Amino acid sequence: MRAYDPDLTPRWKKQSPVPEVPAEPDLVVEEAGTGFCGAVVGCEAGAVTLEDRFGRRRVFPLVPRGFLLEGRPVTLVRPAAPAPARPSRTASGSVAVPGARARVARAGRIYVEGRHDAELVEKVWGDDLRIEGVVVEYLEGVDDLPAVVRDFRPGPDARLGVLVDHLVPGSKESRIAASVTDPHVLVVGHPYVDVWQAVKPSSLGIPAWPDVPHGRDWKTGVCRALGWPGNTGAAWRRILDRVRSYRDLEPALLGRVEELIDFVTAP
Repeated sequence: MRAYDPDLTPRWKKQSPVPEVPAEPDLVVEEAGTGFCGAVVGCEAGAVTLEDRFGRRRVFPLVPRGFLLEGRPVTLVRPAAPAPARPSRTASGSVAVPGARARVARAGRIYVEGRHDAELVEKVWGDDLRIEGVVVEYLEGVDDLPAVVRDFRPGPDARLGVLVDHLVPGSKESRIAASVTDPHVLVVGHPYVDVWQAVKPSSLGIPAWPDVPHGRDWKTGVCRALGWPGNTGAAWRRILDRVRSYRDLEPALLGRVEELIDFVTAP
């Protein structure tokens, strides 16, 4: 049996296909039905806005063969969405290097006092540290520092940088830090009781960090004063989630971390 085309429209009545053209800004076209000629100034789902040389604007539907481009019929379509722009800066403010591979880890290390400190450093400086090949580890407590330095065996090609909480004159932390005299070790610190305080209050939507009476657990006191649940782990996640970049941190922490990275990566 002979196969028949289901479309019974006579061939002479069929319209030939026309090209689809993205309605990019400034593309000049003529609307086929009205003859309105103008440049594309906007395109949304199902409609395009044209502006003529007198500044008049009209909106037309995006229909097949609805426009003329250089006298020839075309079908305008909505342009593809642009690819999201890659950030030009890392969270620490350094110039981003798209596609850069992590460097093989150096022998040198940066130690920070506490898991929260390590997580904060990773979030803000992680991209920089991977490019430089610097591994961050955390101390259980500053009391362990002399033993850690001794076991690490620092040298010219294996420098050790240490970030300590509450490094202020006369504190236990300052006495322990002063006992480390190896030239290949740099011990620096911030003045805060806990690294939580290194996050700017404005980034958390609070006026200031609460004063917690001496002798009370500082983190628990902060949660109670701010009306947060008593789970300090959950409170820290809440704080860390609000940190987007170095702009959310206090300068007293920023400078010390940058100093350690420079020390560990120096030739």
